[in-house]
Amino acid sequence: MNSASPAIVVIEKQLSDNSEEEENGHLTALPSKIQGRCLILTVIAAGIGGTFQYGYNISIINAPTTYIQEFINETSMERWGKPLDSNVILLLWSFIVSIYPLGGLIGALIAGPMAIKFGRKKSLLLNNFFVIIGALMVGFSRTAKSFEMILLGRLFSGVNAGVSMNIQPMYLGESAPKKFRGAVTLTSASFTAFGIMLGQVIGLREILGSEELWPLLLASNAFPGVIQLVFLPWFPESPRYLLIDKKDKDGCISALRQLRGHADLRDEMEEMLAEQAAVQGEKSKRPWDLFQDRSVRWQLITIIVLSSAMQLCGNDSMYFYASYVFQEAGIPYDKIQYVIIGTGCCELITATTCNLFIERVGRRILILGGYSLMAVWAIVFMIALSLQGRITWMPYLSMACIFAYILSFGIGPAGITGILPTELFDQTSRPAAYMIGGSLLWSMLFVVGILFPFIVEGLQEFCYVPFCTVCILSALYVWFFLPETKAKTFLEISQEFNKRNLKQLKQNSTYNCTNDILSTAL
Repeated sequence: MNSASPAIVVIEKQLSDNSEEEENGHLTALPSKIQGRCLILTVIAAGIGGTFQYGYNISIINAPTTYIQEFINETSMERWGKPLDSNVILLLWSFIVSIYPLGGLIGALIAGPMAIKFGRKKSLLLNNFFVIIGALMVGFSRTAKSFEMILLGRLFSGVNAGVSMNIQPMYLGESAPKKFRGAVTLTSASFTAFGIMLGQVIGLREILGSEELWPLLLASNAFPGVIQLVFLPWFPESPRYLLIDKKDKDGCISALRQLRGHADLRDEMEEMLAEQAAVQGEKSKRPWDLFQDRSVRWQLITIIVLSSAMQLCGNDSMYFYASYVFQEAGIPYDKIQYVIIGTGCCELITATTCNLFIERVGRRILILGGYSLMAVWAIVFMIALSLQGRITWMPYLSMACIFAYILSFGIGPAGITGILPTELFDQTSRPAAYMIGGSLLWSMLFVVGILFPFIVEGLQEFCYVPFCTVCILSALYVWFFLPETKAKTFLEISQEFNKRNLKQLKQNSTYNCTNDILSTAL
């Protein structure tokens, strides 16, 4: 007799009762067609105020660079009667830029406790207040004649991005059916790319990137937050969180019915009840608990390696060279801002296209192919840079390499890295895993931002050697150590890793029977 059978019998009875009520017209649920679209609308509502903010806030800070530096100098003149030294202005500007990933690191660290205490959906809603506070600060900074308000505003925006980068993929991965889990969770990368592209467009001088409107440009990130506050409350909480964390079976069934419409929920409920039985009696784990737990050793190593590689691969640094390469290719300076929008479009196109193939091709092939192609394009890019002064058409090859590198990043690493903590860890470990992965992502972003100018100065046209090395090593790690997770339940994925984590344990100490849950080392 299955240990979860009594609960499943109760669930089946509830499902049958609900079905009868629907047939009799007593259930005040959404119409069937609207119910079928509920998951898509949930994805949009979560994404527009979630990972969209990460891409948007990275992008909009580029356009007003000169104006903010002038504002800092003007503020100094009014306060102290003398202008600041150019090196001091550059240092303050560096603080404004680098404080954003610092805020992201803080957000990543508080995302786990928020997800456990408030739930996935409510955490996303509460997170919007960080970005609204930040928007108010930067929006009124010029009126208040305080560049310090820009610093604080960027810090709060970073906290918002750090929380959303962790909780949105967790929320969507737990809300999606198994066969669409990868595609649904991967939309987090699509919204990030959409945020980058839209930020580039809104930052044009003809829109909000002018000297008069730059405070409004930096404060415009409040609008996606308000949109999410209006629409996300209409959609359900993560069914897994309701069942496993809150022990709310009725709420779980209600959420599933809203997300799935009239689909048969018995198999999905049985799979969730099996996971609930597997983690029965366990408390939510903290990051340091994962480092001490041998049963998740290789999952943790995978998250550490791939989360670090996502920033150390040099994709964001490729934007550093964009203006220079485009100018060398003969594009007029005042037109370069329009061409740079094409880089954002590239990432959006690949992130969106990847959604169509992830459930057919799988996670492993996409992330392996992405890093492999990035290594190839990094080599070609360095060759093109070294020959740029000798061969007339080399600037065009360099320009092609920029687009190809960004496209390759979007194929797999950009989105699939964010899926992995959801799929590799169980319900009690998932928030802590996202805290570790998110902390590494933001820390590496800060490190690359600090070190890249020195790498360029030291290695010059061969500055991509370190990034190429990271891409090659990441591809090798994926090839040898990352199993495919496509169309597998969370318990099946854990069992796949247990072959490597717990070789010395007896076979009967693992979840090895489709009918009996004896024990599990999740």
